[in-house]
Amino acid sequence: MPSFQTRLKITGLKPGTPPEAVMAAAIEALGTRHHVESHQLELAGGVPQLNLRFLVDATAYSAENSQALESAAMMRDAVEQVALTGTLTVLRRSRGRWAPV
Repeated sequence: MPSFQTRLKITGLKPGTPPEAVMAAAIEALGTRHHVESHQLELAGGVPQLNLRFLVDATAYSAENSQALESAAMMRDAVEQVALTGTLTVLRRSRGRWAPV
């Protein structure tokens, strides 16, 4: 199964939202379509960033990429219910490296 990663910058929380609700929303949304392998929060240039790795069912290369992009957009929509977001990046694991989709 192809492995993908999303990186979503978080620029703020919506009023009354606890910080842990952001990652929970991301995992729940992505988990409805794919197996989430791992998740973490890190600082990228001083800005919080959610990193989630997930698997896509093997089909055609372009179809896998499209599915990953659609799922990442769906995840971002869910996170935007509880937080303000910035840049979303989707990467695909290929030959031991992460490459932008």
